[in-house]
Amino acid sequence: MKRNYKLVLFVLLLAFASCSFTTNKFNDPDKDKLLIQLIKYVLEEGHFSPQDINDTFSENVYQDYLEQLDPFKRYFYASDIKEFDKYATEIDDQINAYDISFFNITHERLLKRIAESKEMYKEVLSEPFDFSKKEEFSTDYDQLDYVDSRKEMKERWRQQLKFSTIANYDDLISEEEYSSSDKQKLQTANDLGEGTVENVASKESKSETRKSNDDLEKEAREITLKSLDELYDFIDDRQRKDWFAVYINAIVEEFDPHTFYFAPEEKERFDVAMSGNFEGIGARLQKKMDNITVTEIISGGPAWRQNELEVGDQIMKVKQEDEVEAVNVVGMRLDDAIKFIKGPKGTDVTLTLKRVDGAIEDITIRRDIVEIEETYAKSSTVKKDGKTFGVINLPKFYVDFEDYAKRNAASDIKLELERLKEAGVEGIVLDLRNNGGGSLQTVVDMGGLFIEEGPIVQVKTAGEPKEILNDKDKSIVWDGPLVILVNELSASASEILAAAMQDYKRAIVIGSKQTYGKGTVQNVLDLNRMVRSNDNGDMGALKFTTQKFYRINGGSTQLEGVKSDVVVPDRYSYINIGEKDQDNPLPWDKIDSVDYDLWKGYYDYDSTVSKSKERMANNNQLKLIDANAQWVKKIRDKESYSLNYEDYKKDMSENEEESKRFDEISGYTTNLTFESLPYEQEMMAKDSVLQEKRQRWHTSLSKDVYMEEALNVLNDLKMTYEVKTKVASSVKN
Repeated sequence: MKRNYKLVLFVLLLAFASCSFTTNKFNDPDKDKLLIQLIKYVLEEGHFSPQDINDTFSENVYQDYLEQLDPFKRYFYASDIKEFDKYATEIDDQINAYDISFFNITHERLLKRIAESKEMYKEVLSEPFDFSKKEEFSTDYDQLDYVDSRKEMKERWRQQLKFSTIANYDDLISEEEYSSSDKQKLQTANDLGEGTVENVASKESKSETRKSNDDLEKEAREITLKSLDELYDFIDDRQRKDWFAVYINAIVEEFDPHTFYFAPEEKERFDVAMSGNFEGIGARLQKKMDNITVTEIISGGPAWRQNELEVGDQIMKVKQEDEVEAVNVVGMRLDDAIKFIKGPKGTDVTLTLKRVDGAIEDITIRRDIVEIEETYAKSSTVKKDGKTFGVINLPKFYVDFEDYAKRNAASDIKLELERLKEAGVEGIVLDLRNNGGGSLQTVVDMGGLFIEEGPIVQVKTAGEPKEILNDKDKSIVWDGPLVILVNELSASASEILAAAMQDYKRAIVIGSKQTYGKGTVQNVLDLNRMVRSNDNGDMGALKFTTQKFYRINGGSTQLEGVKSDVVVPDRYSYINIGEKDQDNPLPWDKIDSVDYDLWKGYYDYDSTVSKSKERMANNNQLKLIDANAQWVKKIRDKESYSLNYEDYKKDMSENEEESKRFDEISGYTTNLTFESLPYEQEMMAKDSVLQEKRQRWHTSLSKDVYMEEALNVLNDLKMTYEVKTKVASSVKN
């Protein structure tokens, strides 16, 4: 929320300015030490629940940091850990003294061990695996001890790589068996005169002589080797500052799971994710080995409009419009290459490309604003029992933090509601599933679209009176039936909106037993604003928890989330993915409620909810989904695997056989047909990529049992509205 961000920033800067040592307080020439100073100061002064930086804090940081550096315990030796252990209760002292000795020693040792491991995995993969040997492999890495010798380390790598390779080996054998079976069927058809000579010749060419198991084992190792080479290519690209950011985050995440340090490049990606747009050419890039490769052309962007850049092209050089020489980006870090490719709207960039066919070519693209449509709200209409309903999908509560007046989630939802009203819809489903949240201000504005006026959420800052955020606009954009879809991944801003509409009895919430449970507010502080005469370069930014929010009924959504009015099982039902399953979450609590009036629409919510629950209890598709969720939980909890291929194959076959009973889930379909609104149909006529995206979305909706029930609920609400309206009308007469 922008005003709270300004308040926090003002308080921090004011406190900073009032210090007696402002001149030199944040001017340490060592950038790493300066960063520690800045972050310590901000968290002590601005975090909602500051932590005591003591020995306990130190031990927690120590354990979490080592786990992040070496989660599979295949880098560090027991001797390394013994050397590190003396720092376990000293990290707090080092933080207070702006000392980074612990980071320095671990970073130096990590790079050494990574270099050693590169030789080790190649050594292991140069030798065949014996898949006839009886041995078990455990993926419970927490229970592993650190090894004492190189011999033990090589054995650890051997087991882990054998586990990776046996999966590749199984895939290759399955492909070979399928190919042989296909060839046999082809030969049988030919013997019966059912195939032409040309068909036999062309298909036999695809079914070459069956490879031996030794050949397949070697190929499986080569696949594992290639994937590790790509991983280490990424690791080699990481600079000291990237590893230092890992250390910083091991510290700040002890405060709560949503406090996070953004290195400069990460901050830029966060801004793009929140605003849904950036200035550039409109292409997604990936580094594969030393090459920067185009993986997607963003629909509607400059590269898409120009229609010369293609997926699969490798970018070799980049030249700016005001420069003579091009910069070679082969072998460059992806983040660094992107800096050359992106740039201000209206400027030209020339790319030297290596096409898929090997041709070398230069193309020039004029940069522009690139909007990432997957970020934005989208809507559709659907017919149900002779009525037309609207569906709005909102992936996140996006906003431009620099300029709220620009495109944001609330203004887009308002526009979609107006368009759906023009289309004559009689009810609306707002789909917030998998919506991880975003801007708090957009929630308040969005809530006001559905009620006349009143409180939407309460916000509490530590040591301050609570603040009630109200919708003050008496206009209502949509006053008809409303259903909100949620799941376990609906978090933060999604929970605020769902909770407010539930408290007002303005909407029926359908979904998981509870939503994610993130009831805290974070602000992002540009750390460069805290430094005077900074010669250290970009310091990045800190996202830190400054407030907790509460429902208008006084309860927090922290940990408990929002309980759905109608609970339906889904794939996440038995998986630990909520706030309560994170490290260091803030506790649940409750404050006083505020005054608010229940929605006065002519809808019988209680009977509608009762009907929906009855339908859900007897829905065979949901029963199957629930059984599948339990089975997935069992598979995920499995920690011991056989490295003997016969036993491995037996386990996989049993799992595959058991999974067949869930095939009906993906085959489920409804008789519902979804259509884009007229304005979007005009856009799709000129944009085949957008057309394909919408067709996929509509196909997905037509197979969505939750959406089907949401529309059933809308229909029930509409019916109760019509009945109650007639009753009220007859009473008046």
